[in-house]
Amino acid sequence: MDFTYDEEQQALREAVRGLVGKAYSDYEQRRQTVAKDPGFDESQWGRMAEMGLLGLPFSEDDGGVGAGPVEISIVAEELGRVVAPEPYLTSVVWAGGLVSAVGTAEQRAEVLGALSAGESVLAPALAEPGRRWANDATATTASVDGDTWTLTGVKEPVIQGERADVLVVSAMLPEGGTGLFLVAGDASGLTRTGYATHDGGRAAKVALDGTPATPLGEAGADVAASIATVTDLARIMACNEAVGAMETALRTTSAYLTSRKQFGVTLNTFQALTFRAADMYISLELAKSLAVWATMVVASGSPAEIAEAAQRASLQVARAGRHIGQEAIQLHGGIGMTAEYSIGAYTSRLTFLDHLLGDAAHHLRALAASVGDHAEVDPLP
Repeated sequence: MDFTYDEEQQALREAVRGLVGKAYSDYEQRRQTVAKDPGFDESQWGRMAEMGLLGLPFSEDDGGVGAGPVEISIVAEELGRVVAPEPYLTSVVWAGGLVSAVGTAEQRAEVLGALSAGESVLAPALAEPGRRWANDATATTASVDGDTWTLTGVKEPVIQGERADVLVVSAMLPEGGTGLFLVAGDASGLTRTGYATHDGGRAAKVALDGTPATPLGEAGADVAASIATVTDLARIMACNEAVGAMETALRTTSAYLTSRKQFGVTLNTFQALTFRAADMYISLELAKSLAVWATMVVASGSPAEIAEAAQRASLQVARAGRHIGQEAIQLHGGIGMTAEYSIGAYTSRLTFLDHLLGDAAHHLRALAASVGDHAEVDPLP
């Protein structure tokens, strides 16, 4: 099987690398960007739209490009290389993916068209306090009076929830099940309390009190299964972004070991440090293999197969990200702990990606619960 990119995919990779590399080649520029609201560069968001990146996953009928999962993974990986703060994963892949999967033709054309053009930012409002990584809603409820729907409850954390023009909100339906709704950022009864995340991004606590909402897709339909599948896709793209971040963290660490001197020799002279860097490389390659495999499953797999691939890849990437991030900081010594040096930002981003859609323990529990579904393998037939 050929795992190399074709000419178009390679061209996409070079184009994205040139765009984000120019914007964030200087780590200090990234620090200044995330220090100011909304935590990312609005003009860079517009340039990504001009290149077609924001519409990459969506069909041409919906104002997008109609690319496949491999192309989306390329963009995610390149953004991870420079820990770009733009909310591509959450706004385009996750929230946009929900609209694409569930919305009507009119909703897709309107919402995804504006997103693809860089005219709006979406935010997935699925998480609820006290319930981690659940695909159904219990604390947020939907009510209907005639044709008017309203939502009441709390969503937290909502990535870019304070900046978002449109929120994609999950809520418990009157007849049971979980529905999705579109809520305007300036809707009545909506309160958004923003705060910074530990990786320098932005999130918000979103409180809804009789807030007007528009059902996404068929009114009253239970779409928990669609939420689960789109979330699995977001998990896999988060793995690809993490791979990009880990590659840069390893490259930065290797460069430091070959240039920093102690006792008159460079640090890579010390065998123990070289072995630790080699272990980082092994972790990266294992994680990259799983991320590539999971991306390929998205292209041809069933929802159940995609879910399992997302769990397996996320578990391996979470373990690798923790290993590489911690080792990168330690091998840099004291400078690795400073906010002015880039390696800490990469470790923070890897931690953020680990906890955004389910950490290693979460995925391990899910995989362990399905062990009985598999036949025994005799290693010595």
